[in-house]
Amino acid sequence: MTFKLVVKNIFRHKLRSALTIAGLVVAILAFGVLQTVVNAWYAGSDMASAQRLITRNATSLIFPLPAWYRERIRAIEGVTAVSTSNWFGGIYRDQSPGNFFAQFAVDHENFFDLYPEFKVGPAEMLAFKKDRRGALVGRLLADAHGFKVGDVIPIKGTIYPGNWEFVVRGIYEPADASTITRQLYFHWDYLNEELRRKFPRRSDLVGVFVVSIADGSRAAEVSQAIDREFRNSLAETLTETEKAFQLGFVAQTETIVVAVRIVSFVVILIIFAVVANTMAMTARERLSEYATLKALGFGPPFIASLIVGESLAISALGGALGIVATFPAAAAFKAALGSLLPIFRVAPETVMMQAGAALAVGILAGIAPSVRAARVNIVQGLRHIG
Repeated sequence: MTFKLVVKNIFRHKLRSALTIAGLVVAILAFGVLQTVVNAWYAGSDMASAQRLITRNATSLIFPLPAWYRERIRAIEGVTAVSTSNWFGGIYRDQSPGNFFAQFAVDHENFFDLYPEFKVGPAEMLAFKKDRRGALVGRLLADAHGFKVGDVIPIKGTIYPGNWEFVVRGIYEPADASTITRQLYFHWDYLNEELRRKFPRRSDLVGVFVVSIADGSRAAEVSQAIDREFRNSLAETLTETEKAFQLGFVAQTETIVVAVRIVSFVVILIIFAVVANTMAMTARERLSEYATLKALGFGPPFIASLIVGESLAISALGGALGIVATFPAAAAFKAALGSLLPIFRVAPETVMMQAGAALAVGILAGIAPSVRAARVNIVQGLRHIG
């Protein structure tokens, strides 16, 4: 009986109920998309390995390190391999977000040995290593731009001026869904040779060293040993775990991330106020009905359950529609961003938070009006004109 009454009561004021449900849909949708944005912001650090360290210039990442540091780092106890990586920062076609993707000049001989999450076929890897202008592109990047093996990708240099061309020699696949594959990797030797010819003073320099260690639990110890090796040199180093290195970029925009989080919860608070107001109006208009029910012998718990049940039903309907709408909205958002946020998907945890928020709004919004209705005096209630 309670369920039937709740269902009928929801649509007694069709316009009010429709507007309240629409507001819930928008709020739950916005909450889900904003939470997905925050998760995408941290996606790069989530794929970091505990057995990889990053060594950079202690002053700033924009200052390079001498290439000969590599052998001294390799000689430190606990280090198993060292590779190099330079951010290239070139422009493909134009500066639109859809055409942006990361390009790195790396040690073609061993870089991919340090990243087993990137799967490359033996034939493609051999072709990449043999071609001075060869490049490997990730599966997501290849699918986004239609790159195929053998294609020539023109890049306009910014940090390293000039018009550069790279030949796709292979497409690397992700080990799992959390692996970002929207980068292009090419030979550091090719970059360095061109710099020696055009800008000699900028040659033989490395952006960062990627250091593989045997034991991830000794990351702090090995990091300190590397930095001691170059203490008081002209280019002192700062070594940290790969995850800490990735989070360093996030920290530069931490204020934005915090603001996004706050906004997502403010949206829920606003819709809570809207639903609470709707239920308060509903309970006030039906005081005479609740008084009649009490006169017929229905107790306060029954009266309260009608109001809380209606609030929950409205919130559940709006929440469900909002959750369903989140997935196409996230897909459209991802398409608009291009490769700025490579991993952009609605996580199960986000859906659970959306469902929890809708449930909390439904319960809390119904508490105050249900208490008032349950306590209504029969005589006063019957005199009430809604």
